[in-house]
Amino acid sequence: MSPPAAGEQEVAAGSTAPVGGGVHPVLERLAAYSWRLLVVGAAALALLSLLGRVRIVLIPLVVALLFSRVLTVPVSWLRLRRWPKSLAAGTALLGFLAVMVAAFAAIGSSMADELQDLGPTLGKAVDDVERWLVEDSPFDVNRADIARIREDLGDRARTALESSGGAVVSGAILVVEAIIGVFLGIIVTFFALKDGDRFLGWARGLVPAPRREMADVLARQAWTTLGGYLRGAALLGLVEGIAIGVALTVVGAKLALPVALLTFLAAFVPFVGAIVAGGIAVLVALATAGFDGAVVILIVAVLLQQFDNDLLAPVVYGRALNLHPVVVLLAIMTGGALFGLPGSFMAVPVTAVAVNVTAAAKRYGGDRPADAVADAAATVH
Repeated sequence: MSPPAAGEQEVAAGSTAPVGGGVHPVLERLAAYSWRLLVVGAAALALLSLLGRVRIVLIPLVVALLFSRVLTVPVSWLRLRRWPKSLAAGTALLGFLAVMVAAFAAIGSSMADELQDLGPTLGKAVDDVERWLVEDSPFDVNRADIARIREDLGDRARTALESSGGAVVSGAILVVEAIIGVFLGIIVTFFALKDGDRFLGWARGLVPAPRREMADVLARQAWTTLGGYLRGAALLGLVEGIAIGVALTVVGAKLALPVALLTFLAAFVPFVGAIVAGGIAVLVALATAGFDGAVVILIVAVLLQQFDNDLLAPVVYGRALNLHPVVVLLAIMTGGALFGLPGSFMAVPVTAVAVNVTAAAKRYGGDRPADAVADAAATVH
């Protein structure tokens, strides 16, 4: 039997066709990746399901972590003046709670009547928009379409508020979970402020000795990111709330104080919160100050959003929130699907911490571990 020609040898050498009727190499590689992806996906679904089931404990723990980050500064100040740990932690926590209660009580007492009018005002504004869509807009929209859309939105809103992880729960269970969560969060916050150093020392001892320096770097990075996010969100919320409140007052709209407070709280849900709060401000202006006032508030909201996103937010947040808007949106949607409204608020700081810690781990794992340690230490506040 004569050997194959040179051209036939080249074809055989460069061919990816299976030999002897075996599986094609490309299909074999795709199959290898597919079953690995299936395993990873199953593990991720199991983890998300577990997190959804333990939300009554997980949410207070995350909230306690956020409060602890805020109260670390006053506790450290008191400790420098030789206050005992328990007294410093208790004083800072009770003072924080007293300030929060007093602030909400003062705001609530001054705008109780306005808050009662907020719902009807928004309803009137929505009715005005519906009337324009049906009677004057260039779109082919009828009352039946509006009613169907409104009903669907109402069902989705109720589902979002009453569900967590896809399971509908009653309002009574939500109230009980909220009460338990508040008390658990307060208790965990107190012990975190009082015994945080001991806990960190215990956790550090669990890490293998060669990895402890890296663990310190990642812990500092997480703590820095969390602090930067909280400070940035509070500052941006204050700027946006004051600007929207002043604008509503200038155009002669009502409910300026409630909308300003809502805008401040919405700043803790980046991008999405500002859009929702701006939409509510426009609707309030439409119902209480007319079309011209609503246009002015819309312009102010758009300009304020652009100013915050393009100029103020990069300076205020720094590297604490170096996330693409798409990542932020997906994080908020995932947090809301798993834990409802609290999950929407917690999704962004958790994601920001995870991303920045991962980046710090990569820097540490490269050729510059000393630079990573110095960078994390220099950014701790």
